[in-house]
Amino acid sequence: MGKLQEFDITFANNKVVYGPGESISGTVKIRTSTALQYKAIKVNCQGSCGISNKMNDTSWTLEEQYFNSTLSVADKGTLAAGEHSFPFQFLIPVAVPTSFEGPFGKIAYRVRAVIDTPRFSKDYKAQRPFYLLNLLNLNEVPNIEHSSSAVTTKKFTYLLVKTGILMLKARSDLRGYIPGQVIKLATEIHNKSGKDTGCVLASLIQKVTYKTKRPLFDLRTIAEVEGAGVKAGKHAEWREQIIVPPLPQSALAGCSLIDIDYFIQVSLKSPDAVVTLPIYIGNIAVNLSPSRTVPSSPDHCGATIAFSAAGVTPSAPPAEEEPAEGLCAGGLDSEEIPTKSHSQQDPSGLSVTMSPSAFSHAPGAALPPSHRRPDASAPLFCVSTGATIPFFTEGNATPVPTSCSLILPPEYSSWDYPHEPPPSYEESCSSAN
Repeated sequence: MGKLQEFDITFANNKVVYGPGESISGTVKIRTSTALQYKAIKVNCQGSCGISNKMNDTSWTLEEQYFNSTLSVADKGTLAAGEHSFPFQFLIPVAVPTSFEGPFGKIAYRVRAVIDTPRFSKDYKAQRPFYLLNLLNLNEVPNIEHSSSAVTTKKFTYLLVKTGILMLKARSDLRGYIPGQVIKLATEIHNKSGKDTGCVLASLIQKVTYKTKRPLFDLRTIAEVEGAGVKAGKHAEWREQIIVPPLPQSALAGCSLIDIDYFIQVSLKSPDAVVTLPIYIGNIAVNLSPSRTVPSSPDHCGATIAFSAAGVTPSAPPAEEEPAEGLCAGGLDSEEIPTKSHSQQDPSGLSVTMSPSAFSHAPGAALPPSHRRPDASAPLFCVSTGATIPFFTEGNATPVPTSCSLILPPEYSSWDYPHEPPPSYEESCSSAN
């Protein structure tokens, strides 16, 4: 580095995650071996979003800027040999989106320092990123405490001359969750045919939309669980749970170029039938007491499925729950569908469990006092700010990733090119034929 032995940016208390409206402060540290002339020493704080129609391309097709502030910490002069420190402070605007990075764009924040030297001399630059978490309070989403449900009827031909009818219904206990919570899913299949069905598959899907001239849809299966098929002429019920891993929240409020949606998709391969349940992923959980039962409305056959808000673990349907009424079962006995595989099951055969309190906030985020008390029993990491950096320890320690690979956010680098988005809730409901 020649004359410059050290040129670095440090944030106060080693803080790297901030919230909208907070101030970010730190120090520019410079150490020189000999005297160094300069015209100015400036610090810039910037937040922006860029998207492209090519994967991993930083030549953005569209960009938008959230803030761009520059502070001159020293005017024309000479830095003597030795160490020098220059403090800085910036105010983060209120309406800024959460950090995010995907294959076709990103929302990024950084602080950059520049030593502007005299003519014909080399300018020096240093840069350090920081991450922003704009909390999504699920309690502000209308009807979030209600269940999300969808049903479809499939008429199909088998053995060339025979006709069968199949009804598939799925329901989640809520419409919104935070990382660490459990999605409780109930599925009913009424097989009014003489042919056994294929396996049933439930998937948590993330859809990221990059709003270029021709929008790109990037789909990612976050977690999935597979159940056995249903015998001919049988009515069957399947109850499973999916733990929500650390994920960016729905919508990315404040960003007009990138949108994030989440779905629970339940499907059969044979015959081909699919229902889709839109859900929200947020940062502050739906305000339900442990004993409260989530309301659910009867379906068109008069059947209801009620859920308790008590915690559960994957691949272990609650033993105390009674089977729900059949989906137009017509007096047929209902059988339980066994689970064949679960992507959130570890090699030891035990369910992955974690404390929801470990994911309810990020260090330094502006939250009510009730959300700032860490749970001593919780793992030492909290909510992801997106695909940019996964986990942070509590307090002012250096950020570290978790050792549990089963709950990491999506790895986009190996993901294929965009696919078409899954059917909407309305399309799923109207797919009867």
